[in-house]
Amino acid sequence: MSLLKRLNEKTNTTQGTNPLEVQKKESRKPKESELKIQLQHHIVTELKKHSTLSDEEQIKFIEKESMEFLNEQEDRFLTHEAKKELIDTITNELTGFGPITPLLNDPDVSEIMVNGPYQIYIEKKGKLIESDSFFRDEEHVLQIIEKIVSPLGRRIDESSPMVDARLPDGSRVNAIIPPLSLIGPVVTIRKFPSKRLEINDLINFGTLTEEMAKFLDGCVKARLNIFISGGTGSGKTTLLNVLSSFIPNDDRIVTIEDAAELQLMQDHVISLETRPPNIEGKGAITIRDLVRNSLRMRPDRIVIGEVRSAEALDMLQAMNTGHDGSLATGHSNTPRDMLSRLETMVLMAGMDLPVRAIREQISSAVDIIIQQSRLKDGSRKITHITEVIGMEGDTIILQDLFTFQQMGMTSDGKIIGKHTSTGIRPYATEKLENYGIHLPSEWFLEV
Repeated sequence: MSLLKRLNEKTNTTQGTNPLEVQKKESRKPKESELKIQLQHHIVTELKKHSTLSDEEQIKFIEKESMEFLNEQEDRFLTHEAKKELIDTITNELTGFGPITPLLNDPDVSEIMVNGPYQIYIEKKGKLIESDSFFRDEEHVLQIIEKIVSPLGRRIDESSPMVDARLPDGSRVNAIIPPLSLIGPVVTIRKFPSKRLEINDLINFGTLTEEMAKFLDGCVKARLNIFISGGTGSGKTTLLNVLSSFIPNDDRIVTIEDAAELQLMQDHVISLETRPPNIEGKGAITIRDLVRNSLRMRPDRIVIGEVRSAEALDMLQAMNTGHDGSLATGHSNTPRDMLSRLETMVLMAGMDLPVRAIREQISSAVDIIIQQSRLKDGSRKITHITEVIGMEGDTIILQDLFTFQQMGMTSDGKIIGKHTSTGIRPYATEKLENYGIHLPSEWFLEV
C-alpha cells in the first residue's frame, strides 16, 4: 500500500473531524480539467522520446508541443490567454515545482507557506498574503516535496515525516507531512535572494548605518569572534553572508550548516552540510560532528550557520584555541538572552561543568554580539551591536556600542526610528588598531 493511501486511511478514520472544516476544505478543492490531463499525458509521452534535451530546450519543446496540441482541439474553443495559462501550468508542473513556481520566480516574494494542498500564503515586503495558487490534492504536494528532496539524497515518509532541504538556488525548505501535520503536507520555503546582498544594500534598507557597517568590517578583519542573534526570519543568515564577505580572500574558510545557504565569494571555501539518519535511523552527521571535524581541517575561519545545541561547547573551545575570527548565528531576543542560551546549549553537551566555568569560556570566546530583529512593519534592523568585555564576579559584562531607537509609527504602520551610538568607545579598539584599523572618534559620539 502506498504512503498516500495509508495517510488517506488515517485521515478518514480520524475521530472528531469538524464537518465545517471538511466543507471548507472541499470548497477549495479545484476541479481537474480533462483537457489539462490529456495535454499533460501527451507532453509526458513526447518528452520520453526526447530524453536528451537540456532544461531550456525542454521548456521550448513543451511550449511548442502544447500549442500544437491545443490548436488541434477543434471541439474546444480556447482564448489565447487560456491557452497560455494552461501551457504555463504544464511547464511549471514538468520542469519546475508545480503551482509554486511563479511564486519562486517572483522577486518580491520572500517566503512561501503551503498549508495543505488548497491554501498557500506568501510574504511580500514583510506582510503575509494568501495566494490564489493551489495544488491538485495531497498527492500533488507530496510529489513536489519528493522532487525537492530526492536530488539531495534526503527522504520524507511515514518513518521520517519531517525534512530540511534546499532548492537549487539555495532557498531553504522545510516540509512536514501527516501524521504529524493534521491539515496535509505543509511546506515552508525561505527564498534566497536572486541578487546576493551586499553591505550597501543593508545600509540602503536601513538595517544599519554606514558607521556601523565600517565598524563590523573592521571587527571581521581584526579577527574578532562575532555572534549574530535574532528571531526567526529576522535576517540572521543574510547578515552572516554579508559579514562573511569581509573575510580576506587568503583565509581558509570552513562553513558548517544544516542546509547549505551561505554563498561566500572567496577562493578558499570548504562548505560542509549535516546529514540526517538513514532509513534504519543510523548514519546521522550533526553540526557538532562537523565542528569537531573542521578543527582537523586547518581552518583560518569557522562560519556556523546556526548554533542550537551541544555544538556550542565545541564552537567556544574552537574560538578559545586559536580559531579567532569565527562567525555564528543563534536564536535569541536580546544579547543577554543569547548568552543565557549559550550556557544552556553548552550544558546540553552532557558535560558536568560549573556555570562560572561556562561563563568564563563564553566571555573569553565571544567578542561581539549583533542583535538583528524583525520589527512590526516587516523591516529588519540591527537593534544592538554589543561588546562582551569580560567577567565581574559571576556575571558576564556587556556594553552596547550601537542601538536602534524606535521613535514612533507613521499612519501607514511604518516604524520611525534611528540608529545611534551609545557614546562608548569599544574595549577592542587596541586589537583593531593592531590590525591597522582606525576607529574615528566621531563614530562613537553619543547623539
